[in-house]
Amino acid sequence: MSVTEMFSYIQGFLSADQDIREDIRKVVQVLEQTAREILTVLQSVHQPSGFKDIPSKCLKARELFCTVRNHTGELKTKFPVEQYYRYHEHWRFVLQRLAFLAAFVVYLESESLVTREEVAKILAIEVDREIGFHLDVEDYLAGVLIMASELSRLAVNSVTAGDYGCPLRISNFINELDSGFRLLNLKNDPLRKRYDGLKYDVKKIEEVVYDLSIRGLAKEQEQEEAGGDK
Repeated sequence: MSVTEMFSYIQGFLSADQDIREDIRKVVQVLEQTAREILTVLQSVHQPSGFKDIPSKCLKARELFCTVRNHTGELKTKFPVEQYYRYHEHWRFVLQRLAFLAAFVVYLESESLVTREEVAKILAIEVDREIGFHLDVEDYLAGVLIMASELSRLAVNSVTAGDYGCPLRISNFINELDSGFRLLNLKNDPLRKRYDGLKYDVKKIEEVVYDLSIRGLAKEQEQEEAGGDK
């Protein structure tokens, strides 16, 4: 093979790779737009009117996730399955964002932590990397940490909406989450930096709970809930 032929072959390889990346970018752009639409729906829970209508907001978000599943199905076809990490950089951010949105919806619905398997099911992708297009564990963890920041904001805004029990439950949840992350030896720099932000979320929520306690509202809420359970 001559030098000219060799470089012609290389150019063909580069062109094919660029075509794949362009196809991926087009699908990712649509996914990003849908993620923004879901976020817009869920952001309304931070307003008093939206906070009182959380079930319908979650239902609307679930409907939009149907669109997400269509696009993740399309994305799977745009690259060779064994080259997932070659192109991972293109969809990493949007998958983290979608994992956050899925985690936030599940928390709003059940006040529980979504599993990686549940997120993968919501997005119609795999958990096992050997099977194909999957949710990388670090992308899942990043999504959970983004949710923690959103919950710290919700803890503040729920007080404005008149729900003094919500911050207490969020505080318990975030403390458990923090304990779980402390068990991990995080070597991914961006993920570790995002985890560093969790301690500020914990502190912010603790301040809300402390303020409620000082004003006697936390105890009052606990008494109301205890009375409601009888």
